Amino acid sequence: MENENKKIVLSCIQPTSVPTIGNYLGALKNWKYMSEDYDCYYAIADLHAITVRQEPAKLRKQSLEMYALLLAIGLDPEKNVVFVQSHVPEHSQLSWILNCYTQFGEASRMTQFKEKSQKHADNINVGLFDYPVLMAADILLYQADYVPIGADQKQHLELARNIADRFNQVYTPTFKVPEPFFGKVGTRIMSLQDPTKKMSKSDVNPKASVSMLDKPDDIVKKFKSAVTDSEARVYASDDKPGITNLMSIYSACTGLSFEQIEKDFDSKGYGDFKAAVAEAAVECLEPIQNEFNHLINDKAYLESCARTGSERASYAARKTLRKVMKKVGFWQV
Repeated sequence: MENENKKIVLSCIQPTSVPTIGNYLGALKNWKYMSEDYDCYYAIADLHAITVRQEPAKLRKQSLEMYALLLAIGLDPEKNVVFVQSHVPEHSQLSWILNCYTQFGEASRMTQFKEKSQKHADNINVGLFDYPVLMAADILLYQADYVPIGADQKQHLELARNIADRFNQVYTPTFKVPEPFFGKVGTRIMSLQDPTKKMSKSDVNPKASVSMLDKPDDIVKKFKSAVTDSEARVYASDDKPGITNLMSIYSACTGLSFEQIEKDFDSKGYGDFKAAVAEAAVECLEPIQNEFNHLINDKAYLESCARTGSERASYAARKTLRKVMKKVGFWQV
């Protein structure tokens, strides 16, 4: 797969729940276009998922469904390496080695550990503390040039860069030092119930987010109940976060500019606008849902793709790991 003329991009997603339309419009929608310009590795990050207690049968089911969903959005398993993280043991092996090149102080400064420790106070495990190092291993294994990240992952990417620099200085250049990916900017979609915060698949309010696999009737109901304001005029403004968010969704689904949307709904109320946004969202997700329903019923095909993906990922990962082990001083046979 790897083309010397193309830069390498790595993206991972946890299989803890179905992504939202916000995840799709903000990131996943652009993933399939990356393979035109980059060598892309896409991973189901199930090792990261277990820092929070998971029901085993549910985790297996969600991992299979997430894999099917990645193919359903258009990730060609022949053009891209689409794999499950736990199927490639080199991730865990390199993570342990990198632990020994990570300072406790820099790991303890990760703000997400502090936030998640408060959220999961009954299970503050070492994995929760250490998973940024596993994330570094994910990235460095494939000699990734770029990593698409959100604002909440900037600190973790910086740690990966620091670890790579440190290892390269202790020995000889071994890892590429990864850069954040600044390709086509996706749409930042906010909660339908609290448009001041990002739409999240973990939101406890079921009306706040639209799942990529929600039924059309449920999608319509959620948009009908979306928080707006009392002005009843469709235009974008910092003072109108609810309407501005709905305009962002409508624009991302239809390709229409804010200016055109304001013009089209100039004499219409919020009811008409919400109905139009819901219809656009349903149409946007319908082909993905149809393809997902087809794929999820062909388990043999999904397993074949996952097996091939893990083999291709392992081939690249092993090259890096053997180089690292040799430099550290491990006896290899």
